[in-house]
Amino acid sequence: MSRQIILDTETTGLDPSRGHRLIELGCLEVVNRRLTGQSFHYYVQPDRDIDPDAQRVHGISAEFLADKPRFNEIAMAFRDFVEGAELVIHNAPFDIGFLNHEMALLDLPPITDICTVLDTLPMARAKHPGQKNNLDALARRYGADNRERTLHGALLDAEILADVYLAMTGGQVGLQLGQDEKSDGQGSDKSKSIKRLAADRRPLPVVPATADELAAHAEQLAVLDANAEGGQCLFRRYD
Repeated sequence: MSRQIILDTETTGLDPSRGHRLIELGCLEVVNRRLTGQSFHYYVQPDRDIDPDAQRVHGISAEFLADKPRFNEIAMAFRDFVEGAELVIHNAPFDIGFLNHEMALLDLPPITDICTVLDTLPMARAKHPGQKNNLDALARRYGADNRERTLHGALLDAEILADVYLAMTGGQVGLQLGQDEKSDGQGSDKSKSIKRLAADRRPLPVVPATADELAAHAEQLAVLDANAEGGQCLFRRYD
């Protein structure tokens, strides 16, 4: 079973080494490339002021956080939720830096001791060199719903990143993916929006070959073998 956690954070500022803290943590569970509906989401009281520039990005105020739990109150539940999973994060060093800082303040091992990390930013840069690869740009490029957002939020960004990551790693989802998001001169997206399949949908049926079909297949392989170098066709070599 492949278990991934799509993760995003919001913070009081840019640098944990200067005392900045986590204020929102949003996680979504993906198992075998399906969103399961399981999530972990908390706002966190940071016990410090929020930089005005950071607040303009996420819109979270100190007053809003005044009655929210501190990180030490959710740390173990968070560890339990992500343990053993691969964390999928856009610009992972930023979020991992804050998470490991919060764990260190509690004398707990870094989160990277119990999880692996996949950073989607270098993946996007490799697929789309020379283009914008922030989350908003990727959402437009892949037709992921960004809900007309004007502010960032950890759970909202995790939802968008889940759509983007699954599209970016699952093959082409439209005819315009190789083009920049402004390729039509209007900044509009020409690719079709992503349509999620229900997590509880019935699995696809597996229809085995009949005896006659297997016999016909064997006959065809024998023909290919007779004309193949070394007396064996490629199908048998890689079977």
